Amino acid sequence: MGTATGKTGAQPVRAIVRPYVKPAVKGFQARYRGAVSPDAMTFAVPFWFFQSPLLFCFPLLIDLCCPIILTDSKMSRPPLLVVVLAAGQGTRMKSALPKVLHKVAGRSMLGHVLALAESVEPQSIAVVIGPDADMDAVRSEALKLVPSAQIFVQQERRGTADAVLAAREAIAAHQGDVVVLYADTPLIPSQTLARLLGRLDSTAVAVLGFEAVDPTGYGRLILEPGEIVAAIREEREASEAERAIRMCNSGVMGFRVDDLAGLLGRIGNSNAKGEFYLTDAIELGRQQGLSAGVVVCEEDEVLGVNSREQLAAAEAIFQRRARTQAMRDGATLIAPETVWLSYDTQIGRDVIIEPNVFFGPGVTVEDGVEIKANCHFEQAHIGKAVKIGPFSRLRPGAVVGEDAHIGNFVEVKNVTLGAGAKANHLSYLGDGTVGAGANIGAGTIFCNYDGFFKHKTEIGAKAFVGSNTSLVAPVKIGDGAYIGSGSVITKDVASGSLALERSGQEERPGWAEKFRTMMLRRKSKAG
Repeated sequence: MGTATGKTGAQPVRAIVRPYVKPAVKGFQARYRGAVSPDAMTFAVPFWFFQSPLLFCFPLLIDLCCPIILTDSKMSRPPLLVVVLAAGQGTRMKSALPKVLHKVAGRSMLGHVLALAESVEPQSIAVVIGPDADMDAVRSEALKLVPSAQIFVQQERRGTADAVLAAREAIAAHQGDVVVLYADTPLIPSQTLARLLGRLDSTAVAVLGFEAVDPTGYGRLILEPGEIVAAIREEREASEAERAIRMCNSGVMGFRVDDLAGLLGRIGNSNAKGEFYLTDAIELGRQQGLSAGVVVCEEDEVLGVNSREQLAAAEAIFQRRARTQAMRDGATLIAPETVWLSYDTQIGRDVIIEPNVFFGPGVTVEDGVEIKANCHFEQAHIGKAVKIGPFSRLRPGAVVGEDAHIGNFVEVKNVTLGAGAKANHLSYLGDGTVGAGANIGAGTIFCNYDGFFKHKTEIGAKAFVGSNTSLVAPVKIGDGAYIGSGSVITKDVASGSLALERSGQEERPGWAEKFRTMMLRRKSKAG
């Protein structure tokens, strides 16, 4: 039996098959837009096949079965350029911070959109910013998140088509598809964007649309049978009948690059605002025989943020999604509406979260953790079966080991606690390590800062630190050592030792009664 798997001896069969495969594959490539190469396919074909009449049907079989016999069942898409429009001034935000840098779930809106862009594995990303001085911050944020991003400046804000045209250099250099995203629309799921790109297999333009509860202010999609977009009418330009349409334009669109390049040069600005609308590409494309298809998504996926109220609405949508996903993944949220999650929060199974817990960016929670009410976490890791709270705070660099306990009014910053360690009450642990099984008494303070530098405190395994102890860093407490309550420890303590530092206790019999008498006499004279 012969196989064509690229191994020794396979090449003769490949040579026999290729003349029959190539015509079929060319047709398949035309259908799937260059997603298949004849050299990328392998076959497991019985030798008798080449001596049978079935050989003459082989091109047809290949055309029908290519998706099955491809070595890589995941067909590649044409190269993709993502153009992110981030030039908006955001005057309604009334902020010195550029609109797209305002945060949803701990990440800038621009960050959300760039992450979306990267999720579909583009060949390149172009970000269009405005000419203002504060746009330098947008440039910096974009390059921090995607160092390979190309930055282009829209010198005058003359509409969406003009903004896309600002990236003409990237468009001219690209071969494949182009998708246009908006940096103030941070909630689009990657699956929705993938569906939009898939629409380009059958139409020259793909438009992301939604059915609005209240379509006021949105451009309307005028549809034909087969979810074909005949036109996009901005509300200012729409007739009364068109304004009654509830299927609206999100602004997100996909194009084949050659079509986009030709259409951009033909878009005019003869409209009420005197701007160049990218949406005009639909009707111009129809004049050239280019069809546009719609992909319908949920309204909350394409919420654009132009005000503080809309920013709050976007936050609420994100939180609702994240809480639901956490519960579906196996966590219990006692009062979900009171738990605040960040864009990258990771929560394991069988985690119980009581009300009023805040997860800042960079927090991971392993399985079986119990988080009591009113805790605040950021850039921290919580190990398996940890019990934490109520009123606990984990700051950046906190790592809590398996089965450890962090109790009420305990703050931990840049400290690693080993498995089974406990700090149950009223303590500050900053810059250091706590060994496995160690016990930190109530009121213990890591005195880590001298006004200029931070210093480390190291506590060994199974050490016991008594209540109301100050550990003046840098200092090391050995394994199994005991620190007496109320001590101020400034020197290292050896393993297994007892360390005490307190002044001697003095007792004066009868002093209290004499003191009270004296003070009452003084008070009566004054009064």
